[in-house]
This record gives sequence, C-alpha cells and structure tokens, in this order.
Amino acid sequence: MKPSRCILLLVSVLALALGVAATASASPAWKFNGTELSGSETILGAATSSSMTIPGVTTECKHFLYNMKISNSGGKGKGEITELPLFECTDQTAGCTVKSIEAKNLPWSTHLTSAWGNNYLIVEGVDVEVVYGGGACAYAGIPITVSGSAGGIVENSTETATFNNSTIIATGTGLWVGFAWVEWNGVFPTEAFAAHREQAISVG
Repeated sequence: MKPSRCILLLVSVLALALGVAATASASPAWKFNGTELSGSETILGAATSSSMTIPGVTTECKHFLYNMKISNSGGKGKGEITELPLFECTDQTAGCTVKSIEAKNLPWSTHLTSAWGNNYLIVEGVDVEVVYGGGACAYAGIPITVSGSAGGIVENSTETATFNNSTIIATGTGLWVGFAWVEWNGVFPTEAFAAHREQAISVG
C-alpha cells in the first residue's frame, strides 16, 4: 500500500473511532416544551409495571414511586432521586413473602447519556434492602442488599424511562446481590411537579 493511502486509511479509522466515542459519551439535557431546562425542577412518577428478580425469587411491587430533582449543568442533564417508596410488594416464588423492602442511602445520583441514537437515564448508587419471610423460602430472615447502577432508555414520545436487561447491558451498568446478577424490569412515567407542571418533558 502506498504511504499516502496508508495515512489516509489511518486518518479515516481515527475519525471513525472519535466519532463513535463522541456518540457513546454524549450527554443530552432535560427539556420542557422543547426548551432546555434552566434552574431546577422536581419530577415524579409511579412505575406502570416493575419487578426485580434475584436468583430464586421474583418480587413485584404494585406501587413503585419515585421523586427526582433534575437540572442541567453545561448542557448535560443530571439529578438525584430523593424518595423511592415501595408498597404492596409480593414475591412470586412459592413459599416466599416480602416482609420489608426499602431504598437505602438516598439520594441516589442520576445523569443523562446517549449512545447509538438512544437517550438513557443512569441511576447510580442503587441500594435496596429486602427481607423475605416464609418457612420454605431460602432467603427467609436474611437481609438482602441489591446494589449497583442501572440505565433505562428514555422515550420522549411517551415521556417514560424503561429499565430492563437490554438497557442495563447497553449502558454498561448492573445490579447485584453479592456476585449474583439481579434482573430489574420497570417502566417509569415522568411528570413535572413544580414550575413546569403539565409541560411536555423530553431529553435531547
């Protein structure tokens, strides 16, 4: 290969690599009615469906709520989850009940990111303690701690964030009990609660 063609090929590969890196690391901002958020806002919602599977047990909560304060810094969306009450949680495994479940060490920090044309909400510092009951339950009476981070895909058209195995893997995040992978599935709507109430929320 001629030196000039070799240099051109190397430049092209470098440009492609830089373009991919930029795409994977870009951080979108919070917007209301299409305008970038200035200052801060509080958003909240309740999961339309949510389940958490620890090896051997699957827990579902009828009421999985959240309260999150959001803002933009340097054009990048960030925030923190300040409240995460969990109610009416049951276990789908025969012989197991949910005695208690609680989010610990709040607030949890959050930020927005984008990769391959999708926008994601990243939740860091996840810390949930579950205590199961039931004489036949392998985890009965032992406090179980789910920790790590989770990434959910943001859909502007429905104003939701969806968390599942695919979105968590795509964002390089993960939830764990010790060395065991925890599967989390949830669809979370978003709604402004303060100055931007009833305004359309989006990221981009």
